[in-house]
Amino acid sequence: MCRNIKPLFNFDPPVTDEEIRLASLQFVRKVSGFNKPSKANEAAYYAAVEEIANAAAKLLASLETNAPPRSREEQIARAKARAAERFAR
Repeated sequence: MCRNIKPLFNFDPPVTDEEIRLASLQFVRKVSGFNKPSKANEAAYYAAVEEIANAAAKLLASLETNAPPRSREEQIARAKARAAERFAR
């Protein structure tokens, strides 16, 4: 899985539309192999980003859990600790 795509479900505060769109953009970049599309592919590229963002938003809205919401700050701290350990080698 792409390292830049982060879990978006069950956070406090909840995920924003912008975070969903950024994750969708990262997914399309990974799948297409383009960081920025050519003019010929631009319409298809950004249409895919919007479709994926809509599907992701629909998915996130329909998911249910009994677990308490995760803290964004705690998740960021954990990720930094993992990165420090991984790159300290």
